[in-house]
Amino acid sequence: MALTQTIPRMFGARQTFERPRIEDIPAAVQAELKWLFHPGSPHARPLKQGAAIGITVGSRGISNIAAIARAAVDFFKGRKVRPFIIPAMGSHGGATPEGQKSLLAHYGVTEETMGCPVRAEMATRSLGRGRHDIEAFIAEVAWESDGILLLNRVKPHTDYKGAIESGLTKICAIGLGKLDGPREYHRRIFDVGLGQAIRSAAEQIFATGKIVGGLAILENGYHETARLVPVPVAAFFETEEKLLVEAKGLMGSLPFSEFDLLICDRMGKNISGAGLDTNIIGRSVYGYTHGVPWIEGMPVLHRIFVRDLADESDGNGVGMGLVDFTTPRMLAKVDHAVTQLNAFTACSPLGARPPIVLPNDREAIATALLTCRRRAEGPLVAYVRDTLELEKVYLSEGLLPRARAKNRLEVLTEPDALGFDSGGWLASPFQAE
Repeated sequence: MALTQTIPRMFGARQTFERPRIEDIPAAVQAELKWLFHPGSPHARPLKQGAAIGITVGSRGISNIAAIARAAVDFFKGRKVRPFIIPAMGSHGGATPEGQKSLLAHYGVTEETMGCPVRAEMATRSLGRGRHDIEAFIAEVAWESDGILLLNRVKPHTDYKGAIESGLTKICAIGLGKLDGPREYHRRIFDVGLGQAIRSAAEQIFATGKIVGGLAILENGYHETARLVPVPVAAFFETEEKLLVEAKGLMGSLPFSEFDLLICDRMGKNISGAGLDTNIIGRSVYGYTHGVPWIEGMPVLHRIFVRDLADESDGNGVGMGLVDFTTPRMLAKVDHAVTQLNAFTACSPLGARPPIVLPNDREAIATALLTCRRRAEGPLVAYVRDTLELEKVYLSEGLLPRARAKNRLEVLTEPDALGFDSGGWLASPFQAE
């Protein structure tokens, strides 16, 4: 294809977000769990010696997750309890024990590093039907345990909005539901809504008495652990509602509300449940209208080009239907069976739909820009590593005056041409950092 589109020069910039963070992760975990299980406390659940207690670990790339999970294991071991890890990720990993263990291994969560078993069995038990006629499911390994500690990050969800979104309630319902749970709950998107289905299922799981509490993780805009919060069963849902408000205030964001093109080095399940965070890109996994953000106030991205699939995603390319352009390099990494299973379980066929594939990075960027409007200042382009790491960003030259005038945005470099090799492939500035 003969391309005449000029690719704009780009300059580096750094965003500043609120930055609360925990320096000593193991000490913080120990302190919060000690509060949660302190004998004599009105909210404490007694831990019997020899009890088998499961700790949930999901498929997201949560910062310090291995250190947090290991500290929780050590806490329980110190109280003569037998902890084990439950991969709590619904249908991810191809809905197989081996696939789910493999995903956790990417984050350093293995039997060797945790010092305890990783129980990845996929069998579930039906708990019957609850509110809204939702059938709830719980993993057999969780049912057979003496209790479950829900461990997860609290953040805005990529599929729906509500008082509770992605966090402890979700990992309780979706995560512990293995494949059967998510299939049931996502089917209810079209009547009661996914949020209500998850809440109903979680209520039924709580009614079994298996949940002993939660440990919520909050991250700042730098993808660092900002806070660890113990969540007692008696105040579970109201506590998570407050934590979601806090999490929204800590999120990173793109520096401006509209771009002609967003370039991402990578996408994947380790970055977001939708491959790319829909709260950042303003597109919905259930379809979107061009130029209209998924939720009012979110950015408008006219075109999205993703260069690669993260290795940690283990071939799961779900969410690639949110992308306009990619390259053969990314598509070659996609395991379509795994991706389709995830997309169909979520009732979102769009998630498994491949983008337009162009031979290399240069052609993809140039073609994407050819499909955008013409502006006097030139195309508005942002280039990030992914939608989780947004501190460092490269912006097109036409945005330089706005960048210099924007609070909490520091211009780091002068505009320069993107570096392509002879094959038209970008030398990522993020990989060099």
